[in-house]
Amino acid sequence: MAMLGSVLHLSPMVLTITSSTSRSFLPKQSERTKEATSSSLKNCKTIDELRMFHHSLTKLGDVSVTTITKLVARSCELGTRESLSFAKEVFDYSEANVELNGSCFVYNSLIRGYASAGLCKDAILLFLRMMNSGISPDKYTFPFGLSACAKSRANRNGIQIHGLIVKLDYAKDLFVQNSLVHFYAECGELDCARKVFDKMSERNVVSWTSMICGYARRDLAKDAVDLFFQMMRDENVTPNSVTMVCVISACAKLEDLEMGDKVYAFIRSSGIEVNDFMISALVDMYMKCNANDIAKRLFDQYGVRNLDLCNAMASNYVRQGLTKEALGVLNVMMDSGIRPDRISMLSAISSCSQLRNILWGKSCHGYVLRNGLESWDNICNALIDMYMKCHRQDAAFRIFDQMSNKTVVTWNSIIAGYVENGEVDAAWETFNTMPEKNIVSWNTIISALVQESMFEEAIEVFISMQSQEGVNADGVTVMSIASACGHLGALDLAKWIYYYIEKNGIQLDVRLGTTLVDMFSRCGDPESAMSIFNSLTNRDVSAWTAAIRAMAMAGYAKRAMELFNEMIEQGLKPDGVVFVGALTACSHGGLVQQGKEIFNSMEKLHGVAPEDVHYGCMVDLLGRAGLLEEALQFIKDMPMEPNDVIWNSLLAGSRVQGNVEIAAYAAERIQVLAPERTGSYVLLSNVYASAGRWNDMAKVRLSMKEKGLRKPPGTSLIQIRGKTHEFTSGDESHPEMPQIEAMLDEITQAANHLGHVPHLRNVLMDVDEKEKIFMLSRHSEKLAMAYGLISSNKGTTLRIVKNLRVCSDCHSFAKFASKVYNREIVLRDNNRFHFIRQGKCSCGDYW
Repeated sequence: MAMLGSVLHLSPMVLTITSSTSRSFLPKQSERTKEATSSSLKNCKTIDELRMFHHSLTKLGDVSVTTITKLVARSCELGTRESLSFAKEVFDYSEANVELNGSCFVYNSLIRGYASAGLCKDAILLFLRMMNSGISPDKYTFPFGLSACAKSRANRNGIQIHGLIVKLDYAKDLFVQNSLVHFYAECGELDCARKVFDKMSERNVVSWTSMICGYARRDLAKDAVDLFFQMMRDENVTPNSVTMVCVISACAKLEDLEMGDKVYAFIRSSGIEVNDFMISALVDMYMKCNANDIAKRLFDQYGVRNLDLCNAMASNYVRQGLTKEALGVLNVMMDSGIRPDRISMLSAISSCSQLRNILWGKSCHGYVLRNGLESWDNICNALIDMYMKCHRQDAAFRIFDQMSNKTVVTWNSIIAGYVENGEVDAAWETFNTMPEKNIVSWNTIISALVQESMFEEAIEVFISMQSQEGVNADGVTVMSIASACGHLGALDLAKWIYYYIEKNGIQLDVRLGTTLVDMFSRCGDPESAMSIFNSLTNRDVSAWTAAIRAMAMAGYAKRAMELFNEMIEQGLKPDGVVFVGALTACSHGGLVQQGKEIFNSMEKLHGVAPEDVHYGCMVDLLGRAGLLEEALQFIKDMPMEPNDVIWNSLLAGSRVQGNVEIAAYAAERIQVLAPERTGSYVLLSNVYASAGRWNDMAKVRLSMKEKGLRKPPGTSLIQIRGKTHEFTSGDESHPEMPQIEAMLDEITQAANHLGHVPHLRNVLMDVDEKEKIFMLSRHSEKLAMAYGLISSNKGTTLRIVKNLRVCSDCHSFAKFASKVYNREIVLRDNNRFHFIRQGKCSCGDYW
C-alpha cells in the first residue's frame, strides 16, 4: 500500500483515470429535475433503486455536481460492498470529466463508507488519492481516515495522518482529538492515546469513553476503572451506555465485586438508561465475581427474551463448571421462543462435554445440523471435543474428516481427547503429525506427560518447544513443568524455571505461585518456597496449603502451625486439603495436643467433615508419638469403616515403636482389605525382625513369595554436575566403587571416633554382628553420600532422594558426615525432607 508520507507536502496532482466507458455516461445537466432530485434520492433504499435513479438522471441530462455528490453520498450510506462499488464508479467518471472535480465532501463520504464497511485498505487509498488530487482534508476527513487505520491496525498510516493533522492545525479540534485517542487506543498505543487525551483542553463523553475502553480492552482494567471514577469526580460529563459497558467489563476482568457493586449503584442512581448490552455486561461481571445470585436476579428480571444475556449467563455457568445450570438456560431460551445461535450451542455442547452426556450431546449435534451451524469451525471443534470425551472417537473422526478447514484448534481437540481417554501414545503421534502447533498444543502434550508421571519426557518436550519460532511458554506451560521438576526433585532445573518465568515476564498469579511454592518445597528448598509465598498477593487457601505443606515436609512444624493460624485470622475458610497439611505438620513435629485440637475444630468451628485421610493423619500422629492404644481406640470409634491406608498408618507406628501385637492385628486387617499391598507385608516383616522373631518374619516373607509380591529395593539418587546417579542397596556395580568404598571407610572411622554406634536393629536379617555392620554400610543413601563427597566441590550441598524411609542408622551416619566434612546434606525420603547441618537435623530426630 502506498504510504501517506509522500503527500504530507500537499502538492496538487492530477490523478489520470483511464476508462473504456464512453463519456456519455455523464450527460449534460438538465434544469427540469433539480427540485425532484433530493426527495427522489432519499427514497432509494437498495442498489437497484439507485441504479434506476441514476439511469433516469442520465436520460434527463441532470448531472450537476450537486446531484452527483448526493448520489455518491447516498450510495455510501447504504454501506454494502455493491453500493460502495457503484459510488466509486460514479465518482471515478465524474473526476474523469474535466468539468467535474472531486470535492472534500465526496471524498469524505467515500472514505467513511469504505471504513464503516470494513474495507479499510480502500479507505486509506482514497485518503491518499484525495491528497494527490490537491484537495485539502477538513475536520471530518481525519476522523474517517483514522477510523480506517484503527480498524485495520494501520499504525504507520495513522501516525502519518496525525502528522498531517498537526501541520494543518486541526490538532485542537475536539472531533479530531477524539479520533486520535480512539485510533491509538485501538492500536494498543495507550501511552500515545494518553498523551493526546491529557493535552485536550476540552473533553466530552467520547473522549473519556475512548480512553476507558482502550484500557479495558488491553488488560489494564484497573486503569480503566480508576479513569472512570476520575471522570465522575473531576468532570461534568455524563457517561453513556458504551462507557458503562467498558467499565463493567473492566470490573469483570478484575473480578472485583465491591467495585462492580459501586458501578452498578452509580448506574441506578444516575438515571442512565439501562439497555440490553449493559445488562449482559452486568450479568457477566457478577458471574465472574462468583456472585451468581445477583446475576440470576438480573437475568430473571431482564433476560428471558434477550439472546445476548442468555448467552452470557450460559457461558459463565460453563466456565464455573455448572453445566446443568447452563443447559437450564438453554431450556429457558427454547421455552421463551428464543432461537439459540452459534454461541448458545457452544455453551450447550461444552456442557455435554463436561457432563460426558452423549445423549444430550447428540441432541445438540442434531440442532446444529437442522439449523445449518455445522459450517462454523468452532462448533465442529466443540463437537469433536464432546465425542472424544464421551469415548465416541468414531463420531469425532467423522466430523474431523468432513471438515474442509482443520484449524490448529481442531487438531488440539483430537489430542486433548486422546489424553482424556488415557491414550498418551496416540496423542503423541497426533501431536507429531499435526501441520501446525500453537501454545495450546504444546501445553496439552506436556500436561499429558506430567499426568502420566513421564516427568523427564515432559521436560524434554519443553526444551524442544523453546526452539520453535513464535511459540512462547505461558503460565500453563510453566505450571506443568514446575510440577515435573517438583516430582523429580531437580532443584537446579527448578531454579532455571523460576528464572525463565522472570525473564519472560510470565505473570506470577496465585495459581502459578502456588505451583512454584510446591515445586521448591519438593526440591528441598523451603527458603525459596516461602520467599515466593510471601511475594504473592491475594493468597487463596491453596497457596496457604502449599506453604503449610512446605514447612511440614521440611520439619518446621511450629512454623506450619503459625501459617495455619495466620490463614484463619485473615478470614479464609479452610478446606479439607489444608487440614491434611496441618495435621501432617503436627504428626511430623510430634505436636499431639495441637493436632487433636485442629482435628476437633474441623466440623465444630469450620464446618468441614473429617474424611478417611484426616482420620489417617490422626492415627499417624498418635502412632508416631507412641500412643498406639489410643490410636487403635480412635480407629474403632470412627464413624466410617477404616480403610487399608488407616490400618497401614497404625502398622507403621507399631513398626517405629516395636509393638508386635498391634502390628500383627493391623496387618491382619490390611490383608483382608488390600491383600496385594506389598508395603504392609514388609512392615510386619520388619516388626518381627526387629523383635528377633525370625520364624514369624520368614512366614511373612514366604507368604509374599507365594502371592508374587516383592519388596522394592532401596534406591537413592544424587545429581552431580547435571547428571543423575542411582544407587541400590547392596549393589557394588558403580564404576567408581573402589573410591566410594574408601570414602565410606573414611566416614565410618571419623563418625565412630565422634561416637557413632551402628544401629544394628535396622538389619532385618538373622546374621552375625559383623555381617550386619557391613550390610548397613551398603545402604543406598550411604553409597550416594560417599559418591557425592568424592565427586563434588567442598562446601557443596549434597541432595539425595530415596524411594523408602531413611533408616535411623543412615540418618545418624549423615549427621556425623555433615559435621566431619562441613557439608549440608539434604535427604528426601518417601515421606519428608531431612535438612542436616553441622550434625543436627531439621526433624529433631523425630520422624
